[in-house]
Amino acid sequence: MLFNSFDFMIFLPIVFLLYWFVFPKRKWQNLLVVVASYVFYGWWDWRFLLLIVVTSFGSYASGLLLEHFEGQRRKQQIVSASNIVLNIVILGFFKYYNFFVETLNELFGALGWHLDWVTINIILPVGISFYTFQALSYTIDVYQKKLPATHDIVEFFAFISFFPQLVAGPIERATNLLPQFQHNRSFDYAKAVDGMRQILWGLLKKLVVADTCASTVNNYWGQYQELPGFTLLILGVLFTLQIYCDFSGYSDIAIGTARLFGFSLMKNFNFPYFSRSIPEFWRRWHISLTTWFRDYIYFPLGGSRCSQWRNILNVFIVWGVSGLWHGANWTFICWGLFHATLLAIYNLLGINTKYKNVVAYHRFFPTIKEICQIALTFFLAVIGWIIFRCESITQAIGFLSAMVSNNFFDSSMFVGKQCLLYGFLLLTCEWLQRDKEHALQIPSKGLFRYSLVRYGIYMAIVYVMFMYSGTVQTFIYFQF
Repeated sequence: MLFNSFDFMIFLPIVFLLYWFVFPKRKWQNLLVVVASYVFYGWWDWRFLLLIVVTSFGSYASGLLLEHFEGQRRKQQIVSASNIVLNIVILGFFKYYNFFVETLNELFGALGWHLDWVTINIILPVGISFYTFQALSYTIDVYQKKLPATHDIVEFFAFISFFPQLVAGPIERATNLLPQFQHNRSFDYAKAVDGMRQILWGLLKKLVVADTCASTVNNYWGQYQELPGFTLLILGVLFTLQIYCDFSGYSDIAIGTARLFGFSLMKNFNFPYFSRSIPEFWRRWHISLTTWFRDYIYFPLGGSRCSQWRNILNVFIVWGVSGLWHGANWTFICWGLFHATLLAIYNLLGINTKYKNVVAYHRFFPTIKEICQIALTFFLAVIGWIIFRCESITQAIGFLSAMVSNNFFDSSMFVGKQCLLYGFLLLTCEWLQRDKEHALQIPSKGLFRYSLVRYGIYMAIVYVMFMYSGTVQTFIYFQF
């Protein structure tokens, strides 16, 4: 079920009314969340619900066994490793089986050996990478004694399958979300209203900017050999806007929807295109995933508590895995290694941890230095997203080569002017609100203290969505 579908417009208010007015007790609310989440997910293909059940039950049982074997380190290691392997095997089969078979066939073929391994037609379950990582974090956190094992199976199944963030995040930690299922929740009008604002902003990003950019990008991307370099750069910028508005739009809708039901999800995007460096960019983009890799891969490898060169190796390992997480394609791995290289350069320059504050804080305009830093970071992100968007390494090399060799200054095919305008206006709004949780977090002061002004803004956004939406597209990160 898509957030931007008519089905969800019916589904959400029904679940909301049942949740607060028919099942006011916590245990029944948790059960309703599980049922609603399974309906939400099963709307695509009910057969894949079995995978969520297996993942949920395996992780739930591992928590109980870890508690049972308290003080028996070896047995706890076996339990933890077994559940991790189970989840990785399921994820690996559905997401990477064909990729590895094709790679091995090509590799051995180049050496003169012919393997008879065949690929099979596998449908990738929506959101499998997201809920698998969420389940893994629970087992690891219980093993590391960061939280106790939960005994309530309904609470745990609700935590794994919570429908607002089930298929594309944020990837929640058990230490944050699971306790919220274990405590009574009361309706908070102010939080619910703010949740609706964030949903509205997310829909605007998705329907108007992301879907409009997608149409132009899809129409011209495959023609890169024939287009001028300037046009190819514009296409890269449009995809950069598309993927941000698509994915952060989903996160806004997910976080806002969760708030309607009394839950607080972690912030997943923090205005990343205003970053002054690539390290800052990755502290602001898909925060739930980057912090997951930091805590469960980077830190165990030694993090930065080792020599500089070992630290750089750790960065390359993490970003190689991050690229592979995004999909079974060498372009994703190259995209990850591209950013690992940039992060290594920033590390060697000693500016890896700079810029943790809001850019131009308490100032309307950034300085010339900040403008140059933001422009460079944005350009590097565009190059990375071009690699990410291409279907093969050959296409990525061809696209980037054509961008610098195909008569770059020929602007006769200036595509996507309307998309660029939408993107500019949206980023302008986000610049004005860059110290807030989201761009529609409007304080009740000045003109905004009048409800007529606030509702006028909301109605204007709804009007824009109806009048200027692009062709409906599925969310990009559903494929991951």
